[in-house]
Order: sequence, then structure tokens, then C-alpha cells
Amino acid sequence: MGQMLKCVSPIDGSVFAEREVLSRDAAFEAAARSRAAQAEWAARPLQERIDLVMAGVAAVGAMNDEIVPELAHMMGRPVRYGGEFGGFNERASHMAQIAEASLADIAVGEDETFKRYIRRIPHGVVFVVAPWNYPYMTAINTVAPALIAGNTVLLKHATQTLLVGERMAQTFHSVGVPEDVFQNVFLSHDMTNDLIAGNALDFVNFTGSVGGGQAMERAAAGTFTGVGTELGGKDPGYVMDDADLDAAVETLIDGAMFNSGQCCCGIERIYVHESLYDNFVAKAVAVVKGYKLGNPLESDTTIGPMANVRFAKEVRAQIAEAVAAGAVAHIGTFPEDDGGAYLTPQILTNVTHDMRVMRDESFGPVVGIMKVSSDDEAIALMNDSEFGLTASLWTRDVDRAARVGDAIETGTVFMNRADYLDPALCWTGCKNTGRGGGLSVIGYHNLTRPKSYHLKKVTG
Repeated sequence: MGQMLKCVSPIDGSVFAEREVLSRDAAFEAAARSRAAQAEWAARPLQERIDLVMAGVAAVGAMNDEIVPELAHMMGRPVRYGGEFGGFNERASHMAQIAEASLADIAVGEDETFKRYIRRIPHGVVFVVAPWNYPYMTAINTVAPALIAGNTVLLKHATQTLLVGERMAQTFHSVGVPEDVFQNVFLSHDMTNDLIAGNALDFVNFTGSVGGGQAMERAAAGTFTGVGTELGGKDPGYVMDDADLDAAVETLIDGAMFNSGQCCCGIERIYVHESLYDNFVAKAVAVVKGYKLGNPLESDTTIGPMANVRFAKEVRAQIAEAVAAGAVAHIGTFPEDDGGAYLTPQILTNVTHDMRVMRDESFGPVVGIMKVSSDDEAIALMNDSEFGLTASLWTRDVDRAARVGDAIETGTVFMNRADYLDPALCWTGCKNTGRGGGLSVIGYHNLTRPKSYHLKKVTG
């Protein structure tokens, strides 16, 4: 038996699932089958591809009662939140609805002499490397539009959510998507690199760590294989002096703590105008003290364990370093905190950007809150980061939010909301958050290439 991938459940540390990785020959054979199947898949009518993809989405939804506890076992999200099918379906449905317009030829001009247009052509084999934190929704962001656009797909899912890609592939196959058109693959890091470096793929979409994204780009170097990345984040919230305080507290703290803080666009640092600061902190602390940490399979649990003990260890280290440097921790240790994956959610004040908890990605249930006196101060602090995914602005003034938003180095600007992916908007980032764009019409543009037609007519 070869190398095994093991999903260790954060609930109790047991091995929940394991799968053998593909050998080199098997991995390249899977990519070859995908390439061989692509032309026939792309030749199918667009509406047929849409219908098959949406049937696959519905088949995933039909399994939601099994999927929800399975996710709790694999990555610790409480069952009370009902899984991911709402967002999974919303994103796929939107991409299906806009497909015809997004993939339509761009007419440049036609007269008695010439016909000119630009057509969107599928790349070929699209390789999707998906993360564990929202395993269904992050995967469908690329899988649905890639298939609809006429690509074939190889899906490699994170070991922490080992069964997700397998479930997706099986359900899509059950409704008629050919097996070679959409394949789930179990790969080692080395084999992933070999496939990319070996020109076995035509486009790579990676969601994960900065280091992982760098590895993808290094593997693709010199192959001219396109690489789209969505990497780390340290997303800020800014509460202005005219904000709806209660709404800001409720949304920003939920954005910081939901899914045990394990969200790509989770709120990791908050800047509050000095006139609202004390009240904001008091209300935020009250919210977090009301959480119930515990087994995610129990219905009264509101915050579950982190997905892996090593993730919790990093968050604990950031908190401890901050406190040692003068930060104030407002939440006493919960009785359910076991020193392992079960981690007390934490709010820190008296923090500075000299502390790792305000610079490095935490990806856990901790948030630092700082007092500011002006928009300019808040903008400078929000931009003082190597990342740029989203920012959440709280004000009653749309024009003010737009002005501040224009000055922030980020991929998405929210006003009076946070931690939401609107599939009609491009999901993108800047700086070390990576390059690329998913969903929206731009998502289709990134999953296809332009091909120009300059057709001269015979007129005599």
C-alpha cells in the first residue's frame, strides 16, 4: 500500500477517514483521461452542460442530512448551522444563470467585407485545489463555472475534508456528468507539483495558504499554465462614528468567530472610532461570553473545536505573545477548553501592529480591537498588512464608505456587512492574498481564453 491521507477528527482525535494517494502513473493517467474527454464535453450544447451541473448540485443537496454531521466530524463545524448547501447552491445557480451572456461571443463588427468577433474558449483541463474550511462552497466556486464553460475538472481536496471531493464527484456522476469529465483525485504534495510541472493541466485554481500558492506558482514556472490563487487574509473591520453600533458588534464578532474563526474572509482585526470604542468592546465581550464551546454534534454547541490541534496551537501562541507584550484578554478560559482543538474564543484590546495577532493570519477565534480617531488613521492601519481580501466598513454614509473603500488595498469592500461572498461580484484579492478572480462574469473570463476571429468574406 502506498502513502495514505488521513483525516483526523477534531472532535476526539480519531482517524475519521483515510485514502491512498494516486501513484505517479495513475495521476498522469487521470489527467490524460480528463484531456481526452474535454473536446466532446465542450461540444455539448451549453444548456446541456448547465443542466447536468445543476443536477449534480441538487444531488449534493439531497445528501445534506449525511453531509452536515460528516463535516462536523471532519472539521468541527457545529451541526446546528446546517452545512453549506445554501451558499453552494446560490453560487452554482448564479453562475448557471449568467453563463450564456458571460460566454457569448463579443461582436466587434460585421459588414459586407469582414466579420470579426472574440470567442471564449475553455482552457481544457482545470485543476481545482480546494481548502477544508468551507469545503463545498470553495470547491463549487470553480467546479461549476469550469464545467459549464466546457472544461474538464480534476478536484483535489484538503486532507482535513477528505471525503468532500469524493462525494461531489459521485453525485455529479450519478446525474450523468461523465466520470472522466469530473474526477476527484487523492494526491500528495509532490505529485501535485509533478502534474503542474509536467504540463498535464491547463489551468490551476488554488485556495489555501501563501506557502501553498507559492508552491503552485513555482511548479508552473516555465509551463505557461495559468494559476489563480486565493491565499491568506487578515481582514479588517472599521466602525465609524456614525455606525449602527449594535449591528456592527453583532456582524463583526460573528464574522470573527463563526466556524471557529476559520474563514478566508473572517474578521481578524477591528478598528473602532474613539466615540464608540468602549461600548463596542463591552458589547463584543458580552456576545462572546455567551458562546457554547463543545462537541459540534450537539445541538446546543455554538462554537466547535478548531479543525486541527496544530491550528489551535498557533492561535494560542499568538494570544500568549500578545498578552505578554501588554494586550488585555477579555474572555476567561472556558471550561470546555482542553488545551487542544477546543479553544476559548478571545477578544484582545491594547493591541498594536507590533504583535503577530494583528499582522499574521490567525485563522481562529480571536480578534484584536483598536481605537482610532479618524478615517485617515483607520485607512493607514487597515492597509498596514501583507494581505488584501476584504474590508468591512460601518457607517450610514454610502459616499463616505466609497471614499474610504477607494483608499483601502483590498479585493472586496463591504458596507454594513461582512464575511459574505456575493456570486455576482468578483471574488478576488491583492498583495499576498494572491491573484485571480472567481465567480461573476470575471470568473468565466478566467476559466476561458479569448480567441479572435477575423473573417474576410469573398465578395466577387
